[in-house]
Parts: sequence; C-alpha cells; structure tokens
Amino acid sequence: MKPTRPGLVAVVLAALVAVFLLMPLLAVIPVSFTPKRFLSVPEDVWSLRHYQSLIDEPEWARAAGLSVLIGLASAALATALAFLFSLGIWMLRPRYAGALMGLALLPMVAPPVVSALTLYFFLITLGQVNDFVAYDSVPGVILAHMVMISPFAVVLITVSLAQIDRRIDLAARVMGAGLFTRIFRVILPNIKFGVLTAFLLTFVLSWEEIGVTIFITSVDVATLPRLMWMGLRDNIDPAIAAVSVVLIVIVTAVILTRTAVQVARARRGEG
Repeated sequence: MKPTRPGLVAVVLAALVAVFLLMPLLAVIPVSFTPKRFLSVPEDVWSLRHYQSLIDEPEWARAAGLSVLIGLASAALATALAFLFSLGIWMLRPRYAGALMGLALLPMVAPPVVSALTLYFFLITLGQVNDFVAYDSVPGVILAHMVMISPFAVVLITVSLAQIDRRIDLAARVMGAGLFTRIFRVILPNIKFGVLTAFLLTFVLSWEEIGVTIFITSVDVATLPRLMWMGLRDNIDPAIAAVSVVLIVIVTAVILTRTAVQVARARRGEG
C-alpha cells in the first residue's frame, strides 16, 4: 500500500497554522536589531549592538554555561532515579503501585508556586546544616530541578517498560542471568530510546525552568532564564531579544539537522 500524501488544502492549512504559531517568535527577530536601549521595532537603522553585548558582557556566557551544567546534571539524576523507580514497579509489581506512582507524579500536578515554596523552605532548612546543598547554590538548584522534572521521566520510562514482553525477562532468569545482567543486558537495551527521550525532555525542562529557580536563588546562581527575567524586570534590556533569537536559531538548526538525517536514512532504506 502506497503512503497517501496530503492534498493542497491540507498543506495550505498546515502552513497557515504553522505561521500563526511562529508569529510570536518571528516578532522577536526585528526587535533584537533595534539600536535603542529599550525594546522597540527598528525603523530606519538596524543595529547589532545587542548581539555584541552578548559577547562583551561575560554574564551571558556564564549564565548559559551554568544552565547547561544544571540541565545536564538534573536530567541525568532525574532519568536515573526515574529508571530505578519505574523498573522497580515493573519488576516487583507492589500492591500499592498506584499510590507510589501517584506520589512520584505529584510534582507534575501540584501548582508550581506550591512546589517552589516547598523547595524554598526545604533548601533553607538544609542550608542550616550544610553549605553545599542549600538555598542559592548550584547543587540546591540541581536538586530542585530534579524534583520538578523527574515525573516526566517516570511517565516516559514507564510507558517504554509497558511495551516490553515480560517473557524475555523470565527467559533471562531461567537461563541463570543475575539481576544486573537482566537490567543492563536485557531490559535497558529494549527501552534505550525511551530513556534517551526522557533525558532530552528533562534537560529541556530544566533549561527553561524559571518559576522554581526564582524562589530558590538570589545572587550567586543566575541561570540564563533567570538572567533574562531579571533583564525584563529591571530595565527591559533588548539583549534578551538577541538571546531569544540565538536560541531560536540553535533549536531550528537542531530540528533541521535531525530532519535531514531522518530523510537520508529513509532514502537509504528505500534504496
């Protein structure tokens, strides 16, 4: 059966919807070229001064690097924790699996303000007994982000595990495979794409997290979203628009590269 192709009307409607969704993003581009010191659309003169400020002012690069560090650490810890939790539910089938799953997903359904206040007081309390994992510290932010993004990893990994035939694990046990062999040689290879997807999603969620970050940081930890928020709150710095354009370009390049790779693989498969 040949795959059906969308008609002209469907293509036009899809293009219109895409343009409608992209308009707020595209509107940022001309604003980033304004020569003025406040957000405005350039009229006659276009300037690169705000892009230059991203290079000249080291706090932007420092904030971006810190966001990458926190995102990678939070995503790795959240994915590992979610994998162990989901694997335990899948292998042991405890009586209260539903209650345990509900507790694991609680940060996902709780209002962000409630989670932020809870984590704020929790880190303040931890700061009274140690200086490492505390309020306005990088480990403290990593811990808070891990709490907020873990439920999303739990959902993805649980769905991946649900698609595995339990008989392959039973066969491995009958053949004498130990627990670690069954996990890392049998189960994990079958859900590796789900685990990778969970890691990428949690990294993106940690990268853009701002609500909780505002509550648990002050001056020592400034991630890129927090620095952008501070610029909007204090003086509406047009450099924020320049940062947004740079991020849009990076994301677009990643999506186009991924699409090109998929098309190339599909053509090689057809050939």
